[in-house]
Amino acid sequence: MAVTLQAEARNATPTKSERKQLRAQGKVPAVVYGKKVTQTSIAIDQKELLALLRTSPNAVIEMDLPQWGKQPVMINEVQRDPISRQLLHVDLHQINMDEPVNTTVRLEIVGEPAGVQEGGILQIQNHEVDVRCLPTQIPASIPVDVSGLAIGSSFLVSDLVLPAGIELKSTPTDVIATILAPQKEPAAEPVDDEPAAEKADTPAGAGEEANEEVKAEA
Repeated sequence: MAVTLQAEARNATPTKSERKQLRAQGKVPAVVYGKKVTQTSIAIDQKELLALLRTSPNAVIEMDLPQWGKQPVMINEVQRDPISRQLLHVDLHQINMDEPVNTTVRLEIVGEPAGVQEGGILQIQNHEVDVRCLPTQIPASIPVDVSGLAIGSSFLVSDLVLPAGIELKSTPTDVIATILAPQKEPAAEPVDDEPAAEKADTPAGAGEEANEEVKAEA
């Protein structure tokens, strides 16, 4: 099911001050292009866009575009400030619902590995895979059942059970999850059983004083 985002028309070649003012209003500049849509400059509400990126970044979006009406689109690229991580610009691609698209799908780890029960450590190396399918067939996530993994074994992309109509585009030999052997504890330091206080029972120089007393008596 497609999600919705509101789009507003904006200047296609804004000045620096206009871009700054746009972001101050809580808007993110964006552009939409596709077979049915000539490149169109728009602005999107930042809060709505951030919410979408957190939950469904690869979802089909129903957007009411200026001059073009309602169109299905998908996010193609997101540009952020490298330091503040503020959204700077978004590219969206208008799609056809009856034509396959390339996208990524989140992986959902399920089950408790047998190797973890034996003391191993579960390491996740990939959190999503690339697929190709019709827009209506894009799954919210793909389950990865790791319950059968023993220590030293791995779950590969090729081990995934994909829904009907989903074509895998990621490398089949890529590792999704693996069970590492438990780390060995460092050897304990040898312990000196003799209390430190006993080593210091005789003050330094006490032996010399005792020898002097013997000489005096003689």
